[in-house]
Amino acid sequence: MTGPERDRESWRRYRFPLVCAIVLICGAALYTYRVTRNPAGFFVDESSIAYNAYTISQSGRDEFGNSWPLYFRAFGDYKNPVFIYLLAALFKLTGPSILTARLLAAIAGVGAAVLLGLLAARISRRRDVPIMVTGSALLTPWLFEISRVSMEVALYPFVLVLFLLCVHRASTRAQWAWVNVAGLVATLALLTYTYSIGRLLAPLLALGLVLFVTRKRVFGIIQVWVLYPLSLMPLIVFQRNHDDALTGRFKMISYVKPESSTLEVVWAFLKHYAGNLDPRRLLVTGDPNIYQVAHVANTPALLAATFVLVVIGVWLVVRHHRSDAWWRFVLFGLAVSIVPASLTLDYFHMLRLVPLLVFLIVLLVPALEELAIAQRSWHKPVLAVLMLLTLAQGAAFQWRYHASTGSPWRLHLFDATFPQVIFATALAQPSRPIYVADPAPTAYIQSYWYAVLNHVSVSDFVLLRIDEAPPKGATVISTEMGCDRPRVLAQTEPYTLYVVDREPRSRFALPESAMRAEISVPDFPSLAHAGEKLRIKVHLKNRGDSVWAGCERNAGPLQVSLGGHWLNSSGQAIAADEGRTVLAADLGPSQETDLMHTIDAPSMPGEYVLELDMLQEGVSWFGLKGSRAYRARVSVVG
Repeated sequence: MTGPERDRESWRRYRFPLVCAIVLICGAALYTYRVTRNPAGFFVDESSIAYNAYTISQSGRDEFGNSWPLYFRAFGDYKNPVFIYLLAALFKLTGPSILTARLLAAIAGVGAAVLLGLLAARISRRRDVPIMVTGSALLTPWLFEISRVSMEVALYPFVLVLFLLCVHRASTRAQWAWVNVAGLVATLALLTYTYSIGRLLAPLLALGLVLFVTRKRVFGIIQVWVLYPLSLMPLIVFQRNHDDALTGRFKMISYVKPESSTLEVVWAFLKHYAGNLDPRRLLVTGDPNIYQVAHVANTPALLAATFVLVVIGVWLVVRHHRSDAWWRFVLFGLAVSIVPASLTLDYFHMLRLVPLLVFLIVLLVPALEELAIAQRSWHKPVLAVLMLLTLAQGAAFQWRYHASTGSPWRLHLFDATFPQVIFATALAQPSRPIYVADPAPTAYIQSYWYAVLNHVSVSDFVLLRIDEAPPKGATVISTEMGCDRPRVLAQTEPYTLYVVDREPRSRFALPESAMRAEISVPDFPSLAHAGEKLRIKVHLKNRGDSVWAGCERNAGPLQVSLGGHWLNSSGQAIAADEGRTVLAADLGPSQETDLMHTIDAPSMPGEYVLELDMLQEGVSWFGLKGSRAYRARVSVVG
């Protein structure tokens, strides 16, 4: 063999591992670049997960003192355990940090792309297809965005691809051995405990294994169906011991209500299912939810070239592989991956739809395989154009994502200014403890997490009960809006840092003679759009014989506030109440003030009446005690 021939042979031998290494290094660099600075700050859910991971790493207990919990209580909901325990293990080695927390999410994203490439290699038995699948996955905005935040969902694509690898391996076996059964049961359990949608998706995928039934495999499939439910026993016991722990959140975000008829539920499901498949959302706007973490508004979730290849892939599966149980299962998985998200009120919620992304990427394989074989002269040029388009659009998304680092909305959403503006200023005050007035409560966790990062004892922070007022001279971090704060030290929405300048006042229920109000709206909006957020300037006069106390804690009992109701044309309330505007300062008899009241217009067009009335929390609406409420007609249009 001549020298040039040896060189060519050596290049052919090392070309594939070299290209794989380059793709992996580039992917890791892309996903970890500025990971602590974009998004800047730390989202409250990230802080909750990280703080609980820290307490587990230190004592084996969560923030409430529960020993090795199965689920972690937070913000009236329960977070899933797998990500938190993985992060706790890392914190045990590295100590708590935002870098470690974000790196876990980034590594999970890169790992999902690599596993997708491995799955493509096993399906196609080629070397070029897995590289293209991995590259396409790494450049997909959807996968990148969920891998930038330290949350449970970041791990879900990785776990789902692990499951698909086990399914594919089992699909190549005439008879399922114990290792196939164990792999399927273990990954189904991980799918269930990693993210909330898995409680429905994993059983559906387990049911889909019926597509692999043959005379020799039936016993293995039955074993999976017996052993997987056994893995759910801890979940079932936890739910029985904690009422609505794992279902309460679903009841809040779903249109499935006890008063809904079967026809209404079915129709709503079909609308949401179709809406979640809307190509416009996939390719143009992405997630419409402005609160979606790390998402850049009006950017695609999927690249255009990827979408084209997925369509080709589906067509090839239906035409050439419909008799293959593996590809039938992939199409089944694609269909059921949309079901959990379609049972909620949101359209195209990227986090709840993340399994759809995985099945779409898998469907690249038959299209890439077909084009790479180059049976026709135009195959390779088309493939080259689609890969170049993937690179170009992926690069354009990356540029836009990193250009939005300093966007005011993202900085606000991730509390980017909290550490320096609020927390550092609070620590500089001599008063201890520092009180946290947080009615949600969600934002209190930022104080706890940044205390850990700054080696400050969490006991220096006290979360006030909703009915508890801080003492005079106390330093308070508050997320309560609307109260007068004479000694404000720092402010960045939604946080205010202030010093209490008076003793807590004893409050009492107002007598009926004090519950007299004169309410007027000089510029009332008689026309509104459905769902529009209305800001109404309300003029208020105290017609009673007692002082209405201004707020110290705007969510506290006995607080005097302005509230509203939407009534239908028959005068019946269509909701219990619509928001509160607290009385910021004391208002004595015959005194007047203006309030800015925010209220959401009804979601359905029609003729309505807006009723505004004063109330004392926990006592009564003034209108029930003889005061006259303000009423005005509003036309709500689509």
